[in-house]
Amino acid sequence: MGLRHIFICAMICIPAYLVGSIPSGFLLIRKFMAKDIREHGSGNIGATNVRRLAGLKLGLATLMADAAKGALPVWMAWLFACPDEMPVFMASAVLAAFLGHLYPCFLKFKGGKGVSTAAGGFLVISPLGFLSALIVFFVGTVLTRRVSVGSLAASAALPFTVWWQSHSWVFTLAAGVVACFIIYRHTENITRLMAGKEPRF
Repeated sequence: MGLRHIFICAMICIPAYLVGSIPSGFLLIRKFMAKDIREHGSGNIGATNVRRLAGLKLGLATLMADAAKGALPVWMAWLFACPDEMPVFMASAVLAAFLGHLYPCFLKFKGGKGVSTAAGGFLVISPLGFLSALIVFFVGTVLTRRVSVGSLAASAALPFTVWWQSHSWVFTLAAGVVACFIIYRHTENITRLMAGKEPRF
């Protein structure tokens, strides 16, 4: 990778990380309820915890905002990259935005689990791959009535559904990295699931 590619990648990844770092759920709860979402429920800043605390409307608003944080940088990378550079730059954009949500500079690098942000990014990268993983999410959630199960199942399926649609090792590798981080961030949920203590939807 030459200097030009490094420069373009940095120009994509730095803004993507900063966009991903915007703590949507934290800001919405602070604005409309004057509370710190991190001090309630699971302490997570994502849509599920926001819904539990503030209801469906703010939960959906958080979901859409977090998804947009992943979709916008990837779309911008697609817009400005040359065709032969596009997979690397789009994958870099989704990973930067995703890591921004997980480790936001605006909240001392303590963020959410990244499911919605990853979903937004892969909706742009691999629409059919995303929709297939979304079906897995809904099936897992409906059957168990636990969002965490749906999220874990969809994350595990994502690399396979992305490969099925794109046949791109770059996109599939990015999906695999995202899946590993999401599963890792659900460690406490997995522990509660094994103990039968995970809250139902």
